[in-house]
Amino acid sequence: MIPYQLLTAVAQSVIGKPPENVEGVSTDSRASLHGQLFVPIVGERFDAHDFLLEAINQGAKASFWQADHPLPEIDEREVTLYIVDDTLTALQALAKHYRKTLNAVVIGITGSNGKTSTKDLIGAVTKERGKTHVTKGNYNNHIGLPLTILSAPNDTAYLVLEMGMSNFGEIKQLSEIATPDIAVITNIGESHIEFLKTREGIAEAKLEILSGLRAEGVLIYDGDEPLLERSYAVKTYAVGFTGEVSHMISMDTLTLETTTFLDRSTQHLFTIPMIGQHHAKNAMYAVLVGREIGLTDALIQQGFNQLEKTGMRFEQEHWHEHLFINDAYNASPTSMKAAIKLIQSLSDPRQKVLVLGDMYELGEKADQYHREVGESIDAPIDYVLTVGQLAKNISDYSHVEHTHVKTSEEAVHLLKQLDHPSVILFKASRGMRLEQIIQQLKED
Repeated sequence: MIPYQLLTAVAQSVIGKPPENVEGVSTDSRASLHGQLFVPIVGERFDAHDFLLEAINQGAKASFWQADHPLPEIDEREVTLYIVDDTLTALQALAKHYRKTLNAVVIGITGSNGKTSTKDLIGAVTKERGKTHVTKGNYNNHIGLPLTILSAPNDTAYLVLEMGMSNFGEIKQLSEIATPDIAVITNIGESHIEFLKTREGIAEAKLEILSGLRAEGVLIYDGDEPLLERSYAVKTYAVGFTGEVSHMISMDTLTLETTTFLDRSTQHLFTIPMIGQHHAKNAMYAVLVGREIGLTDALIQQGFNQLEKTGMRFEQEHWHEHLFINDAYNASPTSMKAAIKLIQSLSDPRQKVLVLGDMYELGEKADQYHREVGESIDAPIDYVLTVGQLAKNISDYSHVEHTHVKTSEEAVHLLKQLDHPSVILFKASRGMRLEQIIQQLKED
């Protein structure tokens, strides 16, 4: 429930029936909008002001309306128009106001890789303490984050927000809207290096999360990353496998279903229903959040046991004698190498196959980054199948048997010919849609 006072606070004027509270906020005129506020966003190729009547027909009781647009012909007895300078800016301001009304601990998460998995892990932990609201899907940008905040129930105790970006200034804006109590930087990789030019630039962009962090807040970060080694004005925890970190962790056991790791500062073992060394670090971030909000390690483990994972993050499914591991939601050189390392470490007796596609937004060094991934591929990987254009560098520079194809259809044809039971990893940038290969194999 969004109080009408917050709506009038961000508006120049109000037209129509007297203001009322709204049940929620949406930018989608096609959705069910009963009792909600419609926010018509102006994009490069569209203007959602054109869909106001559709939104009203879907049940919207109010709408922002940009002052530079002619007023629409509507029944002012049915809907309230809040006139604003810019609908996107008004949405962001509304979210900032609403966040202040919530008596919630806000946890903001950014990083080149692992944001969604870390969000899932932290959300599972905070649920053991109180009502938790987390980012859904990819609602982590300048539009999605405000909508996530505004969708949080009034009695939310913990608000877990993923913060994505592609350029400088974006995390700063999100952090200042959310004003987190706890900030987490999962790692510094190469994602968006096309725009940020260097890993140093990426680190500075991620550190913008500090701009909105409360003065008494907490920063939890990747202690294995030299670019994050510096003095901070807030309480910090550094998590890592090596070096001078406040919380060193080490791997204990790894199976196809779980990862068990040791917090060496307390000698406590934690097990998560995810696989991979990189997830052990993500889980340790969640452990520290849990301890910060007063949870015991036993309750933190209980939260991990109830984990609900976002789709296409190491999803496993069987196809005849083969095991598909679907990690096709996104990819960067760092995350792809981590996934390959994980497959190499599995003790499963089946042959190990990698199906890898192009990684996007890597700038002028894209070929080099793909070659470096290829150079990391060695036994016990048995076979590499690459799809796309850039990915040819992966297979060409790998040290195992390999094939490169340009289309998913060709990949499907080759995978049907596998004559040994296999564990098959699928990973690429989102735009490659490698999960379609899995779907086609299952359908055929």
